[in-house]
Amino acid sequence: MVTLRVMLEYFHPWPNSAGFYLARERGWYREAGLDVQLLVPDTYHGDTLEHLLRGNADVGVFPSNRLLVRRALGQPLLGIAAINQRGLEAIQTLTDSGIQRPRDLAGKRLALNPTPRGLAMVRHLVAADGGDPEAIVIVDSGVRELRPEQLAAGAADASFGGYWAWEALMDSPVPSTRRVVWPVDQIGAPAYHSYLLGTHQRWLEEDPERARAFLAATARGFLAAAAEPLSVLPAYEATTPYFPSELLSRSLQHIAPTWLHQERWGEQREALLAPYADWLHQHGVLADASAWRGATSNAYLPDVHP
Repeated sequence: MVTLRVMLEYFHPWPNSAGFYLARERGWYREAGLDVQLLVPDTYHGDTLEHLLRGNADVGVFPSNRLLVRRALGQPLLGIAAINQRGLEAIQTLTDSGIQRPRDLAGKRLALNPTPRGLAMVRHLVAADGGDPEAIVIVDSGVRELRPEQLAAGAADASFGGYWAWEALMDSPVPSTRRVVWPVDQIGAPAYHSYLLGTHQRWLEEDPERARAFLAATARGFLAAAAEPLSVLPAYEATTPYFPSELLSRSLQHIAPTWLHQERWGEQREALLAPYADWLHQHGVLADASAWRGATSNAYLPDVHP
């Protein structure tokens, strides 16, 4: 049995990791001769990609834009599968904020983590809707995602960065009739893979068949989870029984469709990579617009169907 360390992008049990949990719980990794350990990054020492470079994990999950930035720097990292076939980020506000469409954010206080990409995204969304992007009043919320009750208390008029398939589904004393959630890919954002699965190129060179076996079992997990999202709950509860299953249930059903494209799992698509890389370059986030070329490979994916 070969030990394989998979570093996830978020805490346990984040529903976007459902395929890994299900493949492990049903023994599909074990059938492939793999003992899969699910880890989360110690952010003091960097994100998942940094841990892959250091050899602290064999494969890991990360935002596609971060891979492109590192590839432009010449780092030997490679995307080997797509986790999501669309973006997960959203803008959230309240009905009484006076914000009825993206351009209405001009002159309003928008809370976000003001990274170059985050700032570029919100300004793009406002400009695409005919508003003045320079008129947005930025509220630095750091890595926190503001809750609806914080917006209601006056911390900001709106927030960016939370996910429509997670934070937006959390319980809140603010009634759902007051809460407004706009997935950014529905209001003018470029299409992109929210998360990819990847590794250090050296790991692939050492044993490409191990990579293929891992991806075949992982594909089975995500395909099964997409077909029956709630079937994942026992696998999660066995690991973290304290977590509210109601939120997990809602989130799983919302996020599951993002795992597949034309009923297939894992394909990294030029239609999402190339325009996004160009957009990142235009907004000064990515040094080389062509960095997406060679940044991913579908060569290790199985020919797996539901």
